[in-house]
Amino acid sequence: MSQIDRYIKERSIRSPEFAKLAKQEKFNLEAAVAVRTLREQLVMTQREFAEYVGKTQPTVARIEAGSSNVRVKTLQDIAMAADKHLKIKFV
Repeated sequence: MSQIDRYIKERSIRSPEFAKLAKQEKFNLEAAVAVRTLREQLVMTQREFAEYVGKTQPTVARIEAGSSNVRVKTLQDIAMAADKHLKIKFV
């Protein structure tokens, strides 16, 4: 476990609010990586990808930056437009 992982774990134990925020940020970053990976596999710019999936370029940029609390509905819209399946699982 990395130093940052230990810090997040310890701080999450002390602060339920921090734990909630940390989990949301982890989700946002995982979504960011998934969307960017999909876009790069399609060899598209953000603008091209946004048009392809019916979103705006700023929306795609925010998702890829991990700076927005992306909704599952938005990810589903992207998956459907790209003829992909969105897989969600509880672990």
